Formats: sequence, C-alpha cells, structure tokens
Amino acid sequence: MRISLSWLRDYVDAPADPDVLEKALIRAGLEVEEITALADTVTGPLVVGRVLTIEELTDFKKPIRHCMVDVGHANGSGEPQSIVCGASNFAEGDLVVVALPGSVLPGGFAISARQTYGRTSAGMICSGRELAISDDHAGILVLPSSTDARPGDEARPIIGLDDIVIELSITPDRGYCFCARGIARELAHALGQPFTDPAGLIAPLVPAPGGYPVRVDDPAGCDRFTAVAVRGFDPAAPTPAFVARRLVHAGMRPISLLVDITNYVMLDLGQPMHAFDLDKLRGPLVVRRAIAGETLTTLDGVSRALDEKDMVIADDSGVVSLAAVMGGATTEIGGGTTAVLFEAAHWAPLSVAHTARRHKLPSEASKRFERGVDPQLTLIAAARAVELLIRYGGGDVQPGVTDVNTVEPRAEIAMAVDHPSRIAGVSYPPDEVAALLADLGCTVVEDGDTLRVTPPTWRPDLTEPIELVEDVIRLASYDDIPSILPPLWPSPGRTPEQRRRRAVGRALAEAGYVEALCYPFLAASAFDALGLPADDERRLAMRIANPLNDEEPFMRTTLLPGLLATLRRNLGRGQRDVALFEVGLVFQPVPGAPPVPVVGVDRRPSDDELAAIDAALPAQPWHVATVLAGARDPGGWWGSGRLASWADAVESARTVVAGAGATANVRSASRAPWHPGRCAAIVVGDNVVGYAGELHPQVCAALEVPERTCAMEVSLDAIPLPDMTMARPLSNYPPALIDVALVVDASTAAGDVQAALVDGAGPLLESVRLFDVYTSDALGAGRKSLAYSLTFRAPDRTLTGEEAIGARDAAVAVAADRFGATLR
Repeated sequence: MRISLSWLRDYVDAPADPDVLEKALIRAGLEVEEITALADTVTGPLVVGRVLTIEELTDFKKPIRHCMVDVGHANGSGEPQSIVCGASNFAEGDLVVVALPGSVLPGGFAISARQTYGRTSAGMICSGRELAISDDHAGILVLPSSTDARPGDEARPIIGLDDIVIELSITPDRGYCFCARGIARELAHALGQPFTDPAGLIAPLVPAPGGYPVRVDDPAGCDRFTAVAVRGFDPAAPTPAFVARRLVHAGMRPISLLVDITNYVMLDLGQPMHAFDLDKLRGPLVVRRAIAGETLTTLDGVSRALDEKDMVIADDSGVVSLAAVMGGATTEIGGGTTAVLFEAAHWAPLSVAHTARRHKLPSEASKRFERGVDPQLTLIAAARAVELLIRYGGGDVQPGVTDVNTVEPRAEIAMAVDHPSRIAGVSYPPDEVAALLADLGCTVVEDGDTLRVTPPTWRPDLTEPIELVEDVIRLASYDDIPSILPPLWPSPGRTPEQRRRRAVGRALAEAGYVEALCYPFLAASAFDALGLPADDERRLAMRIANPLNDEEPFMRTTLLPGLLATLRRNLGRGQRDVALFEVGLVFQPVPGAPPVPVVGVDRRPSDDELAAIDAALPAQPWHVATVLAGARDPGGWWGSGRLASWADAVESARTVVAGAGATANVRSASRAPWHPGRCAAIVVGDNVVGYAGELHPQVCAALEVPERTCAMEVSLDAIPLPDMTMARPLSNYPPALIDVALVVDASTAAGDVQAALVDGAGPLLESVRLFDVYTSDALGAGRKSLAYSLTFRAPDRTLTGEEAIGARDAAVAVAADRFGATLR
C-alpha cells in the first residue's frame, strides 16, 4: 500500500521527518517497505516559467517550437531562457515547469544547454511523466492560471514534489490499513495525536424511496448494497490535480474523472466502489449467485465462465458484474457516459477470495473485500463520490437512494481485565486496558473483573479475547515488554532413538548412499504399481481430508514409492549410477480405530479427549529404505566395475542393523515388491524387521525404473535399542587366521552357519567373515560350500597353533551338529 504524507495529514498531524515517521509506523505494528521524499527525485533547479514567445520551426518532420521563457532570476541573469520544445499544448502567457541546466530528472536524465534544431536549448519545459508525477506524456504540464506563483519560483511545492510517499506491507489481518483512513488512525495512535476520521467529515446519504431498484437474493454473500444515480455530468471534465496526484503517488494511473473518483474514495475511506453506465442497465439489479452456464466479459476483455459459487450482479440482460472483483463490459463507463449509478456494497470476504482465485483475477477491490471492509461505509462512500462528481463534473443527483441493509451487529467479546497482563507478562492497569480498547474504537463495558467489548465495524479481525490482547499490547507499546531470555534447563541431549537414527544415516552415507527427503504422500495407484496383494497391510492407508495434491491423498505406509520416484527422476536427468536412502516415518492406521474427535480451541483438552485423540492416531514407526540402480563399483582402467545386485541391498540392511547396534541374520523370503527368488528377510533376534533384494520385473516396468533395480526397507523401531556397549580391550598380541570351507544343504542360510561358528568357537574368536559361496555337482546334488575366514586372538598371550586349531574344531563341530556341515 502506497500513500502520500500530505494525504495522511488531512487526518493526523504527521511529522515530515522520514526517520520519525518510520519509527511511528513501526510502533503501530506496520511494516515499512520504503519512504521516498519526492523532492529528492528531481535535483537541481526546477522552477516556474512563463512562456513569452513561441516560434514555430517548420523545416523539420515533426512540430518543433523555439520558446523564450521568463524564469525570473533563477537563471542568474533575469534574461528570458531559450528552450526548444516538441509539445504543442501550451500557448504564450502560460505558466509551465522548467528544469534549468544542472538539474537531473527521474531516471538520471541530466539537463544541460545544447544546440538542437538550429537553436540553443538551455533547459526543458517538463511534462508530468518526465517529472514522474503522472503518466501523461502527450503534452507539457501547464499550471492553472489561478496558480499563485511567479516566474522563478520553486516549482516543487506547486506540483506536489515536496511530498513524501510511504510504502507499507499490510498483513492480511489489517485490511483496514489499505486506505488513508486506517493508516492515519494507526499513525495517530503511535504519535499520540488527535485523529480526524474522514468518515465523520462527510454527511452520509439518507436512504429514500425512488432509488434504482435492487434485490439481494443472497444476504449471506452481500449483506449491504447501496446505490445512487447521477445524471447530466460532463464526461470530458478533467480530474482535479490533487486527486490525480494522490492516485499517482498511490501507484494508480489516472484514467477519467468518474473512474478516478471511485479509486480515490477507495484509497481514502477503504470502501471499493463500482460505477455502472446508467443508460446501459436493463431493468432492476439482482444480487445473487451465478447460474451454471452463465458467462461474463469483464472489463479486461476476457470472457469468463462463471461458477455457481460466484456472487454476481445481474439485470434483465444477464450478469453485468463479477461482484467485488471486476465489472462487466456491457455496462462499462465510456467517453460518452453522462449518467452513472454508483454502487457501494459489503461482500462476504471468503466468497470474494474464492472468486478472485478461481478466476485468477486479483483486483484492488477484491484485495480489500477479502480482508474485510467496514459495512457502515457504503452510504458515506457513495455520498463522497457523488459530492466529488458534482463538484468537478457537474450533473444532478437523481431522487431516491437504495440501501439494502441486513448487516448483523458485532458480537460482544468477554475478556478478563487481567488477560493482557497475563499474556504479556507486563502489568496493565484495568483503567489503561479499557482506555486503550476505547481508543481502538471499541465500546467497553466494565463488569467486575470482566470487560465486555464490542469491536468497531472496521475491525472484522477482532473476534476473540486474544486478538484484543494483541492490540492492547501494541497500543501500549511493544517497547514496554522486557527482553528476557528464557531459562536454559540442562538437557540430556539426544534421545537414544535420535542417536540411533543419526548413526544409521551416517553409516549409509559412509557406504556411498545419498539421503533423499521425499513427500509422505501416496496415490492409490502406488500400491498396484508395487504389486501388493489385496490383503496386504500396507494397502490400509490414511486418507488426508485436505491433500496438497488431489492425486496423492494418502499418507505413506512404505518409503519405497517416494524413494523410487526420486530414483526415476535422477535417472531421467542423466544420472546412471544412483544409490539413495531415506530415514522417515510411515503411517499405519489401526483397523477399526475411532474417528479423531474435534476439540475446540477455547480451552485445554481434557485427559479423556487427549486419550481419544491418541487412540485415533495411526502408528508412526520410523523406517529406513535404500534403492540402487546402475553400477555399484565404477569401472575404469582398473577393471570393468560391478553392477548393483540384490546382495548390495542385503548389505545395506546389514549396515542399518549394525548402525542400530544389533546383528542381522538373513533368510530367503518372498514378499512384494521383490523378486521371489531374489528376496531376503532381515531378521534381528526372532523378529523379521525388513526385506531386501531385487525388485520384481513387473514392478520395475510399472514404476519405469531399470531392470534389476534393488531396494531394501527396514523398520528401525522394530530393532531393539542396544544395551550400553562396553569397549573391548585391544590386544597387543598377533591374531591367528584360519579359513574353513563347510559343505551344507543349499537351503541352509549362510547367516545361520555363521552363528553356529560363533557359538562354538568360544571367547578366542575375534571375527568371522563369509568370503566365498561355491556350488558344483562334485559337492553332491543340493549341496553348497560356504567359506569363512576366522580370526582368533587372546588378550593376554600369543595363541599356540593347538589353541587356534582347537577353537576352529569346536566351531566346526557346532555347525556339523546343527546343520550336518562337513569340512571340504
């Protein structure tokens, strides 16, 4: 919102010092974007001149004039100034604005004396656009003959370049500050100055029979509609200079007297208005919702299909205005309009906001209506518009004033008198609280320890006690609130669960995986793409009431769809070798859980209500997932490299479990979306905590990822938290390294054999590692060879060969007893 200081000074004695002005506005809670002193936009001598003589130069393709201009003694000599000008809208004897050599106009345009068109031009006769005070570049800025100025006088005060323009960022809850009335009111509070309400300076129109007929069919969408007609005004009458100047300072382009008046009233009082060409209206006006199939060509020339929720104004010919947003072309004010119907109404903010967004048609009017407009302004705004039109354009007010009024009175708010003190931590005496609310425009009735407050009509945002508290604190001054640091309580640091998640993420990153953060939303088709059976528990997903994307309305029950979509996106952008991981929540609704109860915000929920909310919430365990595609080991001069396989997915699961402080066992399994013959169950203790392997070819095709893409997903919360780990003492004695190859049935899990070796080897075993799996007909049908590297070490001595061999034999004996393993 842009507004000039001179405009605000009509209603409050505001200072001209930009620093003082900025601090006052900030104290009022308004965000100041910029304060511009217009006098600084033109530097150097800018004076009033009188045109003495005009010589028409006819030897050129376009009209050129050589003028002698009296600029008094501003040029140092008092002699007439020679200036060449291309405009023709001024005559001898006119007062004009002259930029003398040495001045710099907006945009950095420097003025100097030079030879042009065979004459000396020592300065410039300026247009409004060249001075950045209007968009008019068609002709020179000619000062009215009534101007009390002499040649050589400073021109800035005469043309408004001595003003200051303030640009504010208005928050959505303070729509009443989108006008001079609201800003001046807040500035008066901050400065402690009297405020003159512009609405109190205007005698409102009085509703009277005989006005233009109006019927409101939807009072919920429009609870007040005022209309008054004026005939016989001059459509060519110019806009007054002060109105045009203030509109330009506010960032609006002057168009015509009638349009400029409606914009001026909106910026002055905050009440948007619309002007219909009275002679183009056909029959009574009807305020209603649009009917399916109706269209309207708005003032911007676009034909719009209307929605049944749109508020419109219609006559016998159809819709003539998209209410509170933009008027229609059929009743547009034109150059020949001599009769007008002014409309000032109050529209439901939510309806206006939806309409403006639905049609992608934000306007100055909708911006104000959707934030809330004072419903008591319609008769005042209409009176102001009529008064300005008749004063500057002539015409006669037609008999009768229409005013359909169904506005409900403001509801009373009960607030404890000590509520502001308890919220702010600052003592506000009861009398001060009541006085501040009264200064705000509220009607305050004291009832013991309670204040019964009726907010003013221009503050639709005041509906709860806490909103009154906010304004009490603001008006009393934010500076009264001390800056006290909150107490810093000792903290145990991260929880064990948090430390485990960080350890797992760090371990995967060190293993070459890149972390991805995916949206937790799914489409129903994601479950089909993963090939999940109809009875799979992962299909039981929670639907979001207001999803960000209508195509993905479900909360995820698995991390794989989002992670695989990220994989596909990276592959599509040229990456060929991708390894990603994510640590995140999944959401598992409890079958048959009750709906989440709706609890009000006026009080703290009871223990029973909190328990009911907790019971309705889905389980939210932490999962870890990885996906791989392309090369796991890159190729180069050292070799051809290696593609990622199911074994890498299984190893990522081992990495996760190890990072969580546990040991993983791997078993063959079958579970969607993995390939039945290349899927492993990840087991911790006696519980399956996840699965890993190669994705099913049909899943790869459905998700558009490469064949043999591998994935892993583990429930981190299903892994028990480890007990405190005691550091093992480091032995200074050399290890004994022994390899064993055991022949077992092909169905025997290598992890189970490794566990048997650990159990049998005893305390001397330091580590065991599987380094080879071999199958051959020579081993026998259905048999395989598992080769393990065993490391033995004693903490206090060097092991003898007999001790190491004995420990190995004991380990092999347990494996033989459990699985029938034989040494190869």
